Amino acid sequence: MKVISKTLSKYRRALLSCLTLTAFITPLQAATLTVMQSEAPRSMDPGDQTATYTASVLDPMYEGLVRFSPQLTIEPALATAWSSDESGKIWTFKLRSGVKFHDGTPFNADAVVANFTRHLDTGRGLAASGRIRAFLASVKKVDDYTVEFHLKKIYPAFLNLMTGGAAMMVSPAADQARTLSNKADGTGPYKLQQYKNSEFVLETKNPDYWGQATGPDEIKWTWTSETSVMNMALQAGEADVINPVPPQFATMLKNNPQVNLQRGDGAAVFWVALNTKLKPLDDVRVRQALNFATDKPGMVRAIMYGYATPANSPLAPVTPGYDKSLNDYPLNIEKAKTLLKQAGYADGFAINIAVQGPDARIGQVLQGMWAKIGVKLNVRQMESGVWSKAAFADVAGKQRDNTGAVLASWSSGVNGADLQLRPLYHSQSFAPGGANLGFFSDKKVDDLIDSAASTPDESARNALYVEAQEAINQAAPQVLLYFQDDLWATRKNITGVLMQPGGNVIVRAAQKN
Repeated sequence: MKVISKTLSKYRRALLSCLTLTAFITPLQAATLTVMQSEAPRSMDPGDQTATYTASVLDPMYEGLVRFSPQLTIEPALATAWSSDESGKIWTFKLRSGVKFHDGTPFNADAVVANFTRHLDTGRGLAASGRIRAFLASVKKVDDYTVEFHLKKIYPAFLNLMTGGAAMMVSPAADQARTLSNKADGTGPYKLQQYKNSEFVLETKNPDYWGQATGPDEIKWTWTSETSVMNMALQAGEADVINPVPPQFATMLKNNPQVNLQRGDGAAVFWVALNTKLKPLDDVRVRQALNFATDKPGMVRAIMYGYATPANSPLAPVTPGYDKSLNDYPLNIEKAKTLLKQAGYADGFAINIAVQGPDARIGQVLQGMWAKIGVKLNVRQMESGVWSKAAFADVAGKQRDNTGAVLASWSSGVNGADLQLRPLYHSQSFAPGGANLGFFSDKKVDDLIDSAASTPDESARNALYVEAQEAINQAAPQVLLYFQDDLWATRKNITGVLMQPGGNVIVRAAQKN
């Protein structure tokens, strides 16, 4: 990505100044872990955001009733035990006693009920609520440390759902005061010390934490959309961890003896959501034409330097139910032109695409590819917050702004196929309440997603997900691009950093040696 020379010069001067002070670093500074990511956090409220890198920032400060272990199995967090009845629709959780939120509010059954009630309230408009409302009918207090969840229907992935942002416990007092968007308030081993918008988030150890806090004294989160800045910060020691590693710098970092480059199979799917309510994208032939005109292997080489795999499905390969046999849209320019001609657009058409700053290069590559079939793609590059508003605008908003496409990525992490397909392709998940950014609606797809989600048998469930992938691909509500590898890096003296598939870096137990 092109970097403004003035900005880089300023940053190099700052690095030089910092490096001259190395010998005078105090113990407090030495105990601060600095993590740099590619985008700013979107909220300090885990239930009002769905972004992976925001989840990483919030992870040290919040907890749910259960969580994933480093081996990606479900383990206790704020609940000590749980069980379901024979129907699979009533779940009972025993809660941990003696826990307080950072503001001193006690954690108990009343707090749990308040947390899930806010998501069941459609008037709140919290970004992650749709995931909860799809399956949760009610939650009730049994006693001070016992709660009971009543599901609308069987949902085998319920415990996985309970590890997500919507299930993170926030202080009911802070939620009532409506302060959570800028002031985190959970039960985690770290609490918010300072949130300086557009600059950094500083978290300090929670002295009243109920468990063991083994990480650094402080965690400082910073961000930049400039890939060169991220690379320099790690190599100069100004950042201890960077996520994600800009792929063009991966080889350089791999050859640096002071750096550990890490790579894993990712769960993030990059795609272009097509506005199915806007002409000519309301015609499936036009949407299919854009797919046939997209050289996905070429994009992986040009954009990801090989650290990705061309996407053939809306599910990533690490997700149970993924169908590796799909190959609906190999590059075929003549086929694309024929489809456009059949749809009445032999001379092409023009559309606008909303992209975030770091992804502008992807938009430019697509611009060149689609020009071969006469499609003029106008790339609207936006800062993260502006992009989020444009991407999650409702039908009227996108019509008003003439937004035909949105470049986005999504990862359900280790939470399974339902939390990948439902938010993006179910007709009940239209933006802004969900992440169906192109307003795709197909009864067959809805029925397949719903049936699979309530099917206890794994083989039968995965067979339904295979059908759903095929149906989605044929309807082409998106242009699939690639599955991104998880790529992150640390300084050599940093240990204990974990990565959940999909890009969620976990640093609460990191050590700075």
